[in-house]
Amino acid sequence: MSAPSRAGVASPVEVDHLVVAARSLDEGSAWCKATFGVEPQPGGRHASMGTHNRILALSSARFPRCYLEIIAVDPQAPPPARRRWFDLDAPALRAALVPTPRLVHWVARTSDLDATAAALRAAGHDVGTVTAAERGTPRGRLRWRITLREDGCRPAAGALPLLIEWDGEHPTDALPASGVTLDELRLGGIDPALAQLLNVAAGAPAPLVASLAGALGPVTLTGLGTPPPAGAQPADR
Repeated sequence: MSAPSRAGVASPVEVDHLVVAARSLDEGSAWCKATFGVEPQPGGRHASMGTHNRILALSSARFPRCYLEIIAVDPQAPPPARRRWFDLDAPALRAALVPTPRLVHWVARTSDLDATAAALRAAGHDVGTVTAAERGTPRGRLRWRITLREDGCRPAAGALPLLIEWDGEHPTDALPASGVTLDELRLGGIDPALAQLLNVAAGAPAPLVASLAGALGPVTLTGLGTPPPAGAQPADR
């Protein structure tokens, strides 16, 4: 399947954040502390999705304004009217999170979401529809538009990102430096030209592989593509 050229996209595409799914935010925070030696910061609730999150700054010279999102189903929220994002309603993914939280997806930032989404659709990629979203923070509400599929599935098993366009403040504007940085993001199972368009590398052995550095040394996170059968052990733990 052909990929759109850079000329077909109206604005640069950058890595905005990595998404780690967990059964609960407490489990996600414990994983973050054990993996990177630092606790994530408070995030907020996504009322339309029935989820909540915690976040950790990952910005580097290569990936400015970048962060890690640890996300889980919010047990205090009513069930949403639609399927949750990041496959969080899929039984196989929920089973895969029993041993440990997992990297499941990533989100790419653009300043012209409609044009970028149209370019990817023209190349045959189902990125879903553009949807408005928001969440509260101590500094006020964060607002953005994001591409979401109605079935809640991760395009290309997580290799093809959700696309996001922020309206005003970005989460990293209020995030303290964590000492953890994203050094490289590689994608697998997609056209290398598409990876180039998305400003990341290709040739990963999984849908996505993230290389990070922090106080505890280098860390490699391997994305969960098609969830393994219940009881199978994750490959990167």
